[in-house]
Amino acid sequence: ASKIGIEKNKIISFGDGLNDLEMIKYAGLGVAMGNAKAELKKAANYITDTVSDDGIYKACKKFGLI
Repeated sequence: ASKIGIEKNKIISFGDGLNDLEMIKYAGLGVAMGNAKAELKKAANYITDTVSDDGIYKACKKFGLI
């Protein structure tokens, strides 16, 4: 992001596993999926439903992306 001039507050990340922890913490808006590990949910700014329950869609609607 820094190489192409995107500010951190303009980045949204979605994750569910501990491998996503650094990404969730870095992004301006870190979204944990409903089935995410507890540590990831704690680090996230928002927790949405699971993927199978349209969690990404619901979070995008909530934050005015769609």
